[in-house]
Amino acid sequence: MPHQMRTAFAPELALPPLYSAVRLRELGDAFAHAIAIAPERGAGTLVYVGRFDLAEFALVVEPEAPLREARRVFYAGMAALADALATTAPPETAINIEWPDALYVNWGLVGGGRLAWPEKIGENDVPPWMVFAGMIRTTLMAGNDPGATPDITALDEEGFAEVTSSHVVESFARNFMHAIDAWHESGFGAVTKSYLERFPAENGLRRDVDEIGDLLIRRMASTQVERNALLPRLKEPSWFDPASKGPRA
Repeated sequence: MPHQMRTAFAPELALPPLYSAVRLRELGDAFAHAIAIAPERGAGTLVYVGRFDLAEFALVVEPEAPLREARRVFYAGMAALADALATTAPPETAINIEWPDALYVNWGLVGGGRLAWPEKIGENDVPPWMVFAGMIRTTLMAGNDPGATPDITALDEEGFAEVTSSHVVESFARNFMHAIDAWHESGFGAVTKSYLERFPAENGLRRDVDEIGDLLIRRMASTQVERNALLPRLKEPSWFDPASKGPRA
């Protein structure tokens, strides 16, 4: 199995039994906290922040592959996050990923994912833990005019009227388990398929993800392969605003 989880019970969220929930107050940082406690708490620890305007969480996993290959768990996390929104979305809602880390609803940015691993771990070493973190904007704060920024949106602006932050986190947890199970049973190609289905269709273009997580693009009638390296993009998430510590607004 590509990644393991330890059995635990999470009473605060409706989570599958392989997760252990840690709830933070509104000003908490799920990503930083999960990284801090990952060595002690281990796989299946899901840290989330109790706030209404963002679904913010971070999940600890334990890889069984060297770091250079284990980073591909990022794609499983992103596919699960997109599927979490798709299962609660109104009909005809477009849920898209912009490679590698940004998530869009009806062509407006709502958030994305991040990945962390221990420092000073070599590419050929198996990391003791990794953290996938997700953040989805559930509502626009006062002062944001949706009409003035059509490329920025939130779930409530797109008809997710009854969807709360907790719903998003719970749905992610279930979909992530499905993604890992598919990876285990059918190979990483199952994860790649689910992830790449969230890209806008483009005729004459074939996309794939290689064994170290790089995106490969092949164009019809061309023998050349365009390689897009994953690692540099993980270091600087495209959707995240360090100043506000949330999705770009």
